[in-house]
Amino acid sequence: MSARILLIDDDTRLTGMVGDYLRQAGYLIDAVASLKAGRERLERRDHGFDGVILDLMLPDGDGLDLCRELRGLAHTRQLPILMLTARGEPMDRVVGLELGADDYLPKPFEPRELLARLRAILRRSVANGQPPADDPDVKRFGRLEIDLGARVARLDGRECDLTSYQFQMLAVLAEHPGRVLSRDQIMDALKGHALEAFDRSIDVHISRIRAAIEDDPKNPRRILTVRGAGYVFAKKQDSDEA
Repeated sequence: MSARILLIDDDTRLTGMVGDYLRQAGYLIDAVASLKAGRERLERRDHGFDGVILDLMLPDGDGLDLCRELRGLAHTRQLPILMLTARGEPMDRVVGLELGADDYLPKPFEPRELLARLRAILRRSVANGQPPADDPDVKRFGRLEIDLGARVARLDGRECDLTSYQFQMLAVLAEHPGRVLSRDQIMDALKGHALEAFDRSIDVHISRIRAAIEDDPKNPRRILTVRGAGYVFAKKQDSDEA
């Protein structure tokens, strides 16, 4: 059965574009343009929605208020919420997540990223935080999870602090577990991703990736250095080990 999503945003151009894109991806989309209309759709215990995409700034109030209300009601407490905003202030993101939003996406955004994030929060809702084991976009290595669709890495379920460039580098290594990749091979794989000017920059980024994903960056177990050759992403880590 297709998931049913309530889209609350007063930008008719955006809701039309996003609605069409998500429908093509197999979702059922209901769109409303105000907090009042959103509340009316969600006030019934049998509202039938599987998730909400909620704009932060609406003509009749703040989306944060509705987020707070939904988390205070038993029948919407666990409803996945993806917040949108044009403000882009870090504090907005912090407040939104503290009030119970499952994810946060600043405008403008790519529809593909919205779809990936929506899929991620719906998976977490259905499977208590664990995406389906057969999801081709998610690679798991012990306690480390690399979500290619959402472009995030998670350690013990928590998102790792990586730049887009660093995530892409990690993804390249993880696509070839157990295989030594030279710096040249890594840079070739990253063509089109704002490459740094000097070979040594690879080492700097690897160091920062290790700081985000390793328990002890000085004694890494996930990304290993092969002296004189390059780097290798370990096939077995943590609970993967015999």
